[in-house]
Amino acid sequence: MSLRAARRAVALGAILALSVVRYWLARLRGPLSMESRALWVQKSCRQVLASMGIPFRVEGSAPTHGLVVSNHLSYLDVLILSAAMPCFFVAKMEIDRWPFFGWAARMGGTIFLNRSSMASNNSVARQIDERLKLPVPVLLFPEGTSTDGSHVLRFHARLIAPAVAAGAPITAAAIRYVAADGTPERELCWFGDVLFLPHLLKTLGTAGFSAMVSFGPPRLHPDNRAAASHTHAEIVDLRRQLLSSPRF
Repeated sequence: MSLRAARRAVALGAILALSVVRYWLARLRGPLSMESRALWVQKSCRQVLASMGIPFRVEGSAPTHGLVVSNHLSYLDVLILSAAMPCFFVAKMEIDRWPFFGWAARMGGTIFLNRSSMASNNSVARQIDERLKLPVPVLLFPEGTSTDGSHVLRFHARLIAPAVAAGAPITAAAIRYVAADGTPERELCWFGDVLFLPHLLKTLGTAGFSAMVSFGPPRLHPDNRAAASHTHAEIVDLRRQLLSSPRF
């Protein structure tokens, strides 16, 4: 482990501990609303990114409600998007079992999905429908997995349906990662069989690692197929613009 990675790892541990303390201090004052939980996650994620030495830049206006749909490159996407706006995530069920991060996700209002279970899909759709009534957006990664950034996978449209049915706006978002030394973006992504801890240590040791997130305008769509198709095309276009934009 490099000295930079070790120093950032210590800072990261301290920030995670502080976020737990802040959560329980808030709970001592009474039950937390869903909006308060989302704000707790946002503040914690901003501090975590600072401890990891990852600045981020936002292009466009972060939405305040509705559904947000993003491409998926890494576990870091959650930090970047939460730092950019308060939101509730839809995440795979496995994350619920992760040490610390599973607890933090539950406390922050994450909706967990078992993609292989129709009952779970239906339950998640109902939860999304309820959350869409709040002044905090719901965010999902409809590719279903993270990638190396070379392309945006076909969308699983089932979980977009509640927003279409409710007449809620859908906002496209795209993420890009940049290394100052010119390291290809795929080396910064977490995908395939790459193990979490080695990747995290590599990230902590990377100098000049930054992130960019771009939001499109909120849009209404007539049906699920149109929503999935148009949002996919918009994310591909946002990614293209990010890849051609100046770096930090």
